Amino acid sequence: MARRVTLTAAAPTSGGSASDANDVATARRSFAPALVYAGYLAAALIVTWRLWAHLGNATVAGNRRDSAQFAWFMRYEAMAVLHGHLPSLITTAMNAPRGISMMWNTTMLLPGALLSPLTALGGPQASLTVLLTLGFAGSAASLCYVLRRYGASLPAAAVGGAVYGFSPAMLHAAQGHYQLQFAVLPPLIIDAGLRLCLRTARPLRGGLWLGLLVTAQLFIGEEILSDTALAGLVLAAVLALSRPRSVVFAVRCAAPGLAACAAVVLLLAGLALKRQFFGPLVETGSAFAPDFYKNYLDGFVTPSSSQLLHTSASAAAAAHYVGGSPEYVAYLGWPMIIALAVLAVWCWRRLPARACAVTAAVLLLLSIGAHPIAGLTSTTPMTSVTLPWGWLENVPLLNAGLPNRLSIVADGAAAALLAFGIDAVASRLRRSRLSRGWATALAGLVVAAVILPVVPAALPAQPADPLPSGWTATLTALRLRPWATVLVVPVPTDEVTAALRWEADSGQPISLIGGYYEGPYSTRQGFIDGFEYPRADNGHAGIDGAAVPLLASYLDDYWAGRYSVAPMISRAQVTATLSWWRPAAVIADAASRPRLTAYLVRLFGRPTMRHGSILAWRLPR
Repeated sequence: MARRVTLTAAAPTSGGSASDANDVATARRSFAPALVYAGYLAAALIVTWRLWAHLGNATVAGNRRDSAQFAWFMRYEAMAVLHGHLPSLITTAMNAPRGISMMWNTTMLLPGALLSPLTALGGPQASLTVLLTLGFAGSAASLCYVLRRYGASLPAAAVGGAVYGFSPAMLHAAQGHYQLQFAVLPPLIIDAGLRLCLRTARPLRGGLWLGLLVTAQLFIGEEILSDTALAGLVLAAVLALSRPRSVVFAVRCAAPGLAACAAVVLLLAGLALKRQFFGPLVETGSAFAPDFYKNYLDGFVTPSSSQLLHTSASAAAAAHYVGGSPEYVAYLGWPMIIALAVLAVWCWRRLPARACAVTAAVLLLLSIGAHPIAGLTSTTPMTSVTLPWGWLENVPLLNAGLPNRLSIVADGAAAALLAFGIDAVASRLRRSRLSRGWATALAGLVVAAVILPVVPAALPAQPADPLPSGWTATLTALRLRPWATVLVVPVPTDEVTAALRWEADSGQPISLIGGYYEGPYSTRQGFIDGFEYPRADNGHAGIDGAAVPLLASYLDDYWAGRYSVAPMISRAQVTATLSWWRPAAVIADAASRPRLTAYLVRLFGRPTMRHGSILAWRLPR
């Protein structure tokens, strides 16, 4: 399937003009891809310009909680690297004293480590802005590069790369789901696997390259890696069914390279995988309700406000999606859907186009979930209809992902089909009676009509949670040992993430009680001085371990002014919780909250110090 292009120089003439012209043409051909990649970078800067205008202080609007969580992860990883070691795979820097597993969370260990100097200089939000920009431009460039390998012309590959890198799925994933939006490696992983099967790469070298790519994606985001592997399996199945006589040859060619790939992954990521699947805090299943985060049928044709072309009615309908805007990743638009369907039929005899068409169709079908939902304003599934995802949602590892997120990889396959289709249409037009100029103009108009509905608008921005006055001065004055356990009020949870942002932006090395993380579910077994506290694990994944102590909820309700709904809690329960936490200090944004201040004084006595809006207590060990 891969085509190798060899340029041969024409025979030189006496004046050397043919040779010079050949050199100029070659230089233009080599310079043109660089212009395309520069165009991707410029487009990425346009999409993210509001973040660059307030670099380090602005985050994408629509998902403040996940942005704070990623900022914390970036800061923690930067502090580890700058102290001369890699981030811990199990750390108590969050959710002390129990800790969290970095591999089971969306920590983006590799980007966090690589961007640690920028995080130290400009803060974690600056690194996340750089990561978003590179995610858009890099994803587009990687698919464009791969499409060129398989014979697509540069204009067609440029369009395909743009459709993938700036797809609506990428745009919505940019709202706090950085591990999904940075989808640079999936096209390269698919290409490396195909080259092993097609023997267009040396087995050992190709296997080493594939192993490095898989390892890198493993430390960027495991969910995208599993989605890429699923796409690769579908693609391989289409190729095998299309060329059954070549299967044995392909397996023989790929086996040594795949063995080398496995060796590289085990060497570089074996320890991390061992700690993830056989160490403490092992979890199973998904932290989310099954068959909840999935693409609705209306979502494929209803543009949100994130698209340049939308209506107030379509934006309002998209806002009804119960999964939230960051998960609204289905949209393709009627023009794109019709064009892909027509190209799939027209180019069916072309193996690359057929493989991409089937892969995109299968992944999009899986993204609808086990039971489809037709309308965005309705959450009633068609229980009488069971789709293929219903067979996969209980498969280990696959069930840890969300079906709607398959749209990201599916959009890559659809973009590749579009690129191959553009070349097929252009070839047909060149053979028609139209002049070359008219043929080019007509093809350009059709392509513009197809891709215009998916052109993105600039990402909306909002300021990150500012540090409360006195935060830095308080931590400096307390003189705590590095990574001392600190109870911060509001206690961080998946609903209240202000403390994560404060620690991320200030860079103070403390271990937070509570947090926003994914961990094994804790069954409530046993009582400690009359307080029921999680003691035993059943291993199922849950957000915040699916258990937030009553004292944390009580303090957060007081901080938010929800006195009427604050749970009743006894002194024995408070004592049991504090005995479990064993904080070295308490830091509370409570100076302007008299009822919270009074309660904390009853618990800990008079504050050790006050700076700005912060009250602090240094507790005896």
